[in-house]
Amino acid sequence: MTEPIDPRHQRRIEIMQQVFACTFTETNLQNCLAEQQGTVLEILKNLENLDKEISAAASERPLSEINKVDLAILRSILHEARSAKTPKKVLINEAVELAKQFGSDSSSRFVNGVLAKLLLENK
Repeated sequence: MTEPIDPRHQRRIEIMQQVFACTFTETNLQNCLAEQQGTVLEILKNLENLDKEISAAASERPLSEINKVDLAILRSILHEARSAKTPKKVLINEAVELAKQFGSDSSSRFVNGVLAKLLLENK
């Protein structure tokens, strides 16, 4: 018998997947800006600021070379860190779990490193 998924984790999965789908192409982004609402729309409207922070923390890798799944995870978790009172370590753990589930073999290490810089070192 499998354990039920925590509703907060399930919501983060849904947000990450929607951000991923919306930012896959410029056309998708424009359509989503017109159609989305709530948290996903907030993230999409704040992409420039989120991406600046991500770029600064992952300076060894240009934004265009970051795996799109990893980028969606970083954007959604960073937005939550900036807009909710969720503990930073919980968010990093959630991001690592999302990266393990949806990303590549190296995604969890990359996501962990970037978010540790952004959320723990730059308090």
